[in-house]
Amino acid sequence: MPLRASIMSGPLVWLASLLTLLAVWLVAAALTDPLILPGPLRVLEVVGREAASGELFRHLGVTLYRVLLSFVLAMSLGVMIGLLMGLRPKVDRFLDLWLVFFLNLPALVVMILAYIWLGPTEVAAILAVMINKVPNVVVTVREGARALDPRLAEMARVFRMSRGQILRHVVMPQMAPFIAAAARSGIALIWKIVLVVELLGRGSGVGFKLHLHFQLFEIDAILAYALAFIAIMQIVEWGVLRPLERRASRWRHA
Repeated sequence: MPLRASIMSGPLVWLASLLTLLAVWLVAAALTDPLILPGPLRVLEVVGREAASGELFRHLGVTLYRVLLSFVLAMSLGVMIGLLMGLRPKVDRFLDLWLVFFLNLPALVVMILAYIWLGPTEVAAILAVMINKVPNVVVTVREGARALDPRLAEMARVFRMSRGQILRHVVMPQMAPFIAAAARSGIALIWKIVLVVELLGRGSGVGFKLHLHFQLFEIDAILAYALAFIAIMQIVEWGVLRPLERRASRWRHA
């Protein structure tokens, strides 16, 4: 019975939280000028209108493409660099200054420089997002590599496992929770940066639409596009990233 209650409590708590948020929004909209804060029904009307015209799906698709491409590139490069720094002290000492520099380099500066040097192109946009995310992945993965159990590596050498086998069967299972954590935090950061990149210099995407409706002071459209994209990212979070993270950490509790 307690197990069943705990299983049911999750969705019920989430539903109660959502209903509370909607209630607060409704009350705030009722006490405010509709031009300043439109209510949920008005925003849903705009979502339906933009979806019917095809604009919503077109711009959501463009932004998702940029998010996924930037995410794959940033994770691939960040994991490789993080493993090198965590497993090789000399590499860590050499690259540590670079890592601190890029961690503290403002994202807006990277975006502006990318557009100045490469022009307002797709390559500049993806590169700017990737540069902003890679250092965060490196930090997480490096800490994971430093925490590897040396006894498991020693056992692998005793059994004369090749480097590829050690990487696959010893290193990566221990690194999986750290990589999963970097992925979860990474996707949340990347899509926010992508929106800013689109706002600054692209002619499509959710960020572009937010900038366009900001100029026209269309708050209902701004909220419509923002909520639509947040909903998609929540589906990715709950449907893909959280299950992967649980699966990656399952071996620790076996």
